[in-house]
Amino acid sequence: MYLDYAATTPVAPEVAHTMAKFLTADGVFGNPHSVTHRFGHAASEAIEEARGHVAQLIGADVDEILWTSGATEAINLAIKGVLLSPTVRGRHLLVSSLEHKAVLDTAHWLSGQGVDVTYLAPDADGMITPEIVCAGLRPDTALVSVIHVNNEVGTVTDIASVARVVRDNGTLLHVDAVQSAARLPIDISLMGVDLLSLSAHKIYGPKGVGALFVSRSVRPLLVPQIHGGGQEGGVRAGTLATHQVVGMGAAARFINDRQSSDAERVAVMDRRLHGWLDGIEGAVVNGNRMARVPGILNMAFPGVEAESLMLALGDVAISAGSACTAASIEPSHVLQGLGVPEMLALSSVRFSVGRYTTEAEVDFAGQRVNDAVSTLRSITR
Repeated sequence: MYLDYAATTPVAPEVAHTMAKFLTADGVFGNPHSVTHRFGHAASEAIEEARGHVAQLIGADVDEILWTSGATEAINLAIKGVLLSPTVRGRHLLVSSLEHKAVLDTAHWLSGQGVDVTYLAPDADGMITPEIVCAGLRPDTALVSVIHVNNEVGTVTDIASVARVVRDNGTLLHVDAVQSAARLPIDISLMGVDLLSLSAHKIYGPKGVGALFVSRSVRPLLVPQIHGGGQEGGVRAGTLATHQVVGMGAAARFINDRQSSDAERVAVMDRRLHGWLDGIEGAVVNGNRMARVPGILNMAFPGVEAESLMLALGDVAISAGSACTAASIEPSHVLQGLGVPEMLALSSVRFSVGRYTTEAEVDFAGQRVNDAVSTLRSITR
C-alpha cells in the first residue's frame, strides 16, 4: 500500500502516454533548440505548449516560467540567483527554520560566501506568520524564502499575508510550492510572490524536471547558476529534455482539470486515515491541526521507534519525514523546529495520500498500523 505521495507521486497514465510520443524515431525526438528543421521546431513547440500549461496552473504568464531539472535546482537558482546578484540591495537572506533541505543547505552555502542568513522560528502553533517575518526583516534583506505547504507536517503558510510585509520592506519573496501545487489553488497575482519553485514528480509527472516562476521585474536581476548554450533566455543553460518537460506540462494540465475533484477525494481519504490512527492510544498529530492541508499527516506513536514501525509495516509505504533525509537517524529538523521532544520526534512517521489512494488501502494500512504499534509496544514493555 503506497501512502508516501509527499515523497513522490506515480506518473499519471495520461502523462506517461504523452511523454512516450517524444522519445522514439516515429515521434517528436528532435533537439528543441535546433529550430532550423522541422524535428527541432516540433520539439520546441511542444516545450512552449507545456510552458503554457505550467503558467496556467499558477496564474503566471508564459514568459515567466523557466525549466529546471527539478525543484532543487529551481530553489538554488532562485536563492543564489538573487543573493549573488550585484544589482540586488543587501546581502541578508531570511528563511524559515522549517524549510526543505534544498532551501536550508543553499542558505548554509551562501553563508560561507558572505551572505548573512537569519533563520525564523515558528510561533507556538508551529506557524511562520507575517509578524514573525516582519520582525526578521532588515533594510538590507534581499530575499525571504518560505515554504507554502510543509513537506513533513502539511501546515499551510499564509503566503499572501507574508508577501504584503515583505513587499512593504522592498524585499523579494521566494516560495517553495512543491507540495502545494497538487493540493491547493495557486494564483501568483493574489499571492504576490516574486519567485516560486515547482516539481513535476509531486504533481503526477516525471522525476528530473521542475520549473521556476520568475516575475518580469526580477528576471534581469537573476544570476545564472548553469552556464553554456544560452537556453531559457540565458538564465539556465542546457538542452531541455523534451519528454520530461512535456510530461510536466501534461501533469500541470491535468491538475488544472482535476484539482477540485482530487482535493475532495484526498480530503475523504485523509479523514478516513486520521480516524484509524487517532484511535491509537497516545497518538499525537505533529504540526498545526487547523492549518494542515489534507493528504499529509505526521503522527507520533510514543513508545514506538519510527524505524521499527516502518520495518514492521513492511508492505505499507510511509516515511519518517522528507525523502531527502530518509537515511538519517537524527530527529527531523522540522519537528525539532516545532518544539517536538526528541523521543517523540523519533517516534513520528508521515502518511501522505493522493489521487489514486483507495478506501481499501486506507483501511488496510490503518489496521496494519494499529496492529504494529500494539505489537511493538508489547515487546518493549
